[in-house]
Amino acid sequence: MPLFQSRAKRQKRLEDAARAKEREQRYRTERDQWKKTAKKVRDFLSRRYLRGQGIEIGGLHRPLALYEGATVKYVDRLSTEEVRRFYPNVSDQAQVTVDIVDDGETLRTIADSSVDFVIANHMLEHTRNPIATIETFLRVTRPGGCIFMAIPDKRYTFDRKRQITPFAHLREDYRLGPEWSDRQHYEDWARNVREFPTEEATRQYIEDCLARLANIHFHVWTQAEIVEMFLNMRREFAFPIDIEAAIQNGHEVVVALRKTGAPTPPADADPEDEPQEPLPIDPELSGGPDVQEHPRPR
Repeated sequence: MPLFQSRAKRQKRLEDAARAKEREQRYRTERDQWKKTAKKVRDFLSRRYLRGQGIEIGGLHRPLALYEGATVKYVDRLSTEEVRRFYPNVSDQAQVTVDIVDDGETLRTIADSSVDFVIANHMLEHTRNPIATIETFLRVTRPGGCIFMAIPDKRYTFDRKRQITPFAHLREDYRLGPEWSDRQHYEDWARNVREFPTEEATRQYIEDCLARLANIHFHVWTQAEIVEMFLNMRREFAFPIDIEAAIQNGHEVVVALRKTGAPTPPADADPEDEPQEPLPIDPELSGGPDVQEHPRPR
């Protein structure tokens, strides 16, 4: 090989490496900027809608910020120590202390109408039966309370190649139970997210997921379908909800649902107490996620 060709190839490798480094730096800068902006949006909505005593499901190392007038207990499927072992990739980061060990989709240990709000960020897509999960959130929330969720928009995540989950599918999950669609979800995930090089590897992965009920993004939506989903829950199943907010926030949609009906005061409330005025909003606040392919503690 002529010397000048060898030098040209070496120069091309150096240029390719420099471009890759530049792309990585640009990505990190954009990601950091998004995190700052996303936090402002979440913080604004938290301050606007969350009052009283509530729960946050799966807060892990990124709990939602709360403001004056709001207190929270953290719910997870595993204890604090178990969560650290389950998620070694974030075990060195500060994490919330789990107050209640329970399944976030059923909340069997939480009494009916006992909390003022439920926070469940990046959880609904992991549930096999989203309608039943929202029904659970409504069960434990007092009338007038709030359900606060951040839900990924598939267009901006590793789910972008996947087909949107239609409401008819969710209806069948709710009516028949989610088992009928497990294989469909795992196949979609294997072919459009994992993208194995051979058909045999794809089939083996699907069977493994079915055997251990691997936790993935079972359902995917964009902002429009997320709003439509909650409207359909209200229309078809008479769920007592109003959509207070559904805001695009980078790769996620932040949703605040209000449980309709007369507010129910806590059991220890003083009947002489006057209703609390909303706190003023700070004007400065108005300004791709990792997935564990095993049962996620929620």
